[in-house]
Parts: sequence; structure tokens; C-alpha cells
Amino acid sequence: MQTPILAVLLGQVRPFRGADEPSAIGKLPVVEAIAVGAMGLAGDEQADRTVHGGVDKAIHHYPADHYDWWRQYLGDVPLLDAPGAFGENISTTGLDETNVCLGDRFRLGTALVEVSQARQPCWKLDHRFGTKGVMAQVVKTRRTGWYYRVLEAGEVRAGDSLELAERPYPDWPLASLFALLIGGEAKDRPADLRALRDVPVLAETWQVRRAKLAEQYGVDD
Repeated sequence: MQTPILAVLLGQVRPFRGADEPSAIGKLPVVEAIAVGAMGLAGDEQADRTVHGGVDKAIHHYPADHYDWWRQYLGDVPLLDAPGAFGENISTTGLDETNVCLGDRFRLGTALVEVSQARQPCWKLDHRFGTKGVMAQVVKTRRTGWYYRVLEAGEVRAGDSLELAERPYPDWPLASLFALLIGGEAKDRPADLRALRDVPVLAETWQVRRAKLAEQYGVDD
């Protein structure tokens, strides 16, 4: 599986459209090669590292494939005219939450990255689009995007390839993982909740989420 990278995007922290909190969700494409390190892309910023960025969420990938659906849902929104509407660092077509799995390892340019979790949306998406319901639709439709951790440093630029190097957990497509941990399916999937305990590549915050759900439904006994 080899996928062309349509855009590499960076953002800086700035006031967020009248909100009390600053944000770096407004990311713009760059043409030059960008260094990829443990904390993500050089020059990319996050306003609150307690919920964005960090080792497990170093790079955010959102499929350009979803933009047509969002245009139908939201109408003529200028944000959807180019990559970056969802605060993504990487834009591609051909990959989505149904065919990308937890733990997938990709060559991102010359770097090696690993899928750590699906993206859990927050209120900033509604604020960014200036309408209620965007966050809820991300949850409902599983059009979440996902995060990478960086295993080997390197560099990447638009036009490079994203190439699947390894798929150790083919039973964990991201749409299913999101539905289990965030989408309300945990109660009806106790076996999956228990099995996920043995998947060490899951991001630390989602490991905590899994453990809480397992305790709630008594599935780790």
C-alpha cells in the first residue's frame, strides 16, 4: 500500500476566532521538506499539550476523501476548499478509518510512524466551522482521522509517499476501535474490550479509557 501525500501542513498558536483559548488548529500547507521527530513535524505547534500533541499524538492525519461528505453536510464552506480544515498535518486520498488499523506502521517520507489512536474530536471543530454539530457528526460517522507516533525520525514533503510497512493488528481498524472506546459500543463488545488490553501500541490515554470501560462493565475479571 503506497499512497501519495497531497499536503503537509503546519500551524502556529494564535487567537481562535474570539474564543477564550488559543489554538493551532489552523494549519497551512508547506512545500519544503519538513523534519519529523518524536514530537511531530518541525515548526508545528499545539496550544495545549495536555490534550493535543505529545508522543502519542505527534502527527494528525485526516483523509481528504471525507471532504465531499462534509461539503454535502455543511454546504459551501470555504474551509473545505483546501486541506487543513480539520487541523490535519497530513492529507491523502485512499486511506480512511475503515482500512487503516491501530498499530499500522508507515514510511512517511523517510520517517517511520505508527498509528496510535483515532482522533477524538473536541468543541474546537464546531467553533472552527462556526456551526454546531460537526463534532457530533465526527463521532456518529467515524470520520475521525488518526494520530501517529514517530518511531524513526526523518523528513517529509508534499508529493512523497506514505507506504505501509507493517500491519501487526489487522483486527483493529480505526472505525471499529473508535466505536468501541468512544462511540458507545463497549457494553455490547466485552470480548473486544478485553482483547484490546493486550494491544500495547494503543495510546496511553486510550489505554486508560479502555481500563475504565472494562471496570465499568466488569470484563477484565
